[in-house]
Amino acid sequence: MSAKTFEELKLSPWIVRQLKGVGITKPTPIQENCVPQVLEGLEMIEQGQELARRPHIVIATPGRLYDHLNSCNTFHFRRMKYLVLDEADKLLGGPFDDEMKGIFAAVPQNKQTLLFSATMSDVLDKVKAVAKKEVFLWMESSAVKTVEQLRQFYVLCPQYVRDGYLVEAMRRFMEKRPDTSIIIFTDTCKNCQVLSMMLNLVGFENVAMHKMMHQKERLRSLAKFKSNQVNLLIATDLASRGLDIPLVELVINYNVPNAAKVYIHRVGRTARAGRVGYSMTLVTPVDVKLVQNIEQEINTKLEEYKVDAKEVAKIFTHISVTRRECEIQVDQSEFYERKEVNKKKQQILDGIDPDALRDKIIQRLREEKKRKFKRKKTKTKEVTEAGTAE
Repeated sequence: MSAKTFEELKLSPWIVRQLKGVGITKPTPIQENCVPQVLEGLEMIEQGQELARRPHIVIATPGRLYDHLNSCNTFHFRRMKYLVLDEADKLLGGPFDDEMKGIFAAVPQNKQTLLFSATMSDVLDKVKAVAKKEVFLWMESSAVKTVEQLRQFYVLCPQYVRDGYLVEAMRRFMEKRPDTSIIIFTDTCKNCQVLSMMLNLVGFENVAMHKMMHQKERLRSLAKFKSNQVNLLIATDLASRGLDIPLVELVINYNVPNAAKVYIHRVGRTARAGRVGYSMTLVTPVDVKLVQNIEQEINTKLEEYKVDAKEVAKIFTHISVTRRECEIQVDQSEFYERKEVNKKKQQILDGIDPDALRDKIIQRLREEKKRKFKRKKTKTKEVTEAGTAE
């Protein structure tokens, strides 16, 4: 049965209003057939059919499971016995609050809930405090929060020569281990993109992975890295959790993480399954306090990895010029346009009308401008009256 209105296509009300505002009231044949697939996806339909067959185990992300619970009534979790949350600190830490509330509302109270996490956060402490039944808590007996097989280093460097020290540290490490597999973590998507471009130009073939890339591009990068087509992955914290990346020998923190648990998740990409692994963190003088906090949290002192400053000086100009060229390319590309598109896409997924939000911000700025003008006018009037009185 074809949809006669946009409401029947289950578009958000604000989208329907915008369409009516420009005189579009009835979907075209291509919209009738394609919009449902865009909104739900063939994969979503197939998954719904699988859920209707009542599988014994369901493995899902919060967002997708929440969508299924809201979009169909062909299955239920009334007989669920176990609810397992992996990366529980992340799932209960804020970003997935709405989805998790919906999921908890749909599952029976009389179930066993298992929470697994590499780090103990305040959220997990609160869960323990409000639990109706006694909570069984097991923590690894070792006071050290990183594995024994992991050797952890820091590279002390000036801020403006960070890239030179990175290149020289990698060159020296790879001299002894030419086929080593490396992940470099950066703090922002732009840094990730620029660093990837720069390292490719100076002879370190790599792939990048950050949220400004399309999903297909990210999967392609991950596949190349996992299959050893390239041995170097430049990534944001998108790659620090949940991904199955075996045989990573070295993790490099291009920036010192602001939180110890972020550091733990990053370096946890190496030294897995009993293998020896290495981590390096580039540290500038202003980062020393952050490093001390990390050392205190993991109960381990980082060793210094010596880099020859003379060797860095030889490549400084070449590295600096190359990086600047890459920054210019990124600034002139569609990178920021894609960022804005992704931002609007996320707002739509969150049920927010981007245009309404923009109008609200503009209105708030106008009101603030009026208030400032009014205060300035009142102040001028007071000064004038004081002058007249004199």
